[in-house]
Amino acid sequence: MDLKVIAGYVVAAILLFFGILFALASVYATTRLYVSILFFAAAFGILYYIMKQRPVQITQKLEVPGEFMVKALKCPNCSATLDVKQIKIVDGVPSVTCSYCGHTFEVTEEPKW
Repeated sequence: MDLKVIAGYVVAAILLFFGILFALASVYATTRLYVSILFFAAAFGILYYIMKQRPVQITQKLEVPGEFMVKALKCPNCSATLDVKQIKIVDGVPSVTCSYCGHTFEVTEEPKW
């Protein structure tokens, strides 16, 4: 997790704690209820901001020197033709999931000899 996310959770937890504390203490003074509402609003605002953040998408481009031939990708399980746009990098390895049978496999380059 990112340091900002962890700090956001810590600050939200502290604000929620003080919000509960002031809500319980509002029996003695009603102005403490308003302060507890502000603490709750700030805590939930921080949590909403943290949850709304989207992960960064990394695009990797490949430049191939020389000539190459492209063959149609076929699923080794059901022999269905696969869409090249569905290839994703998972743990540094290109892999694809067949849309027909659901089989996931690694895309490998065959030797040239």
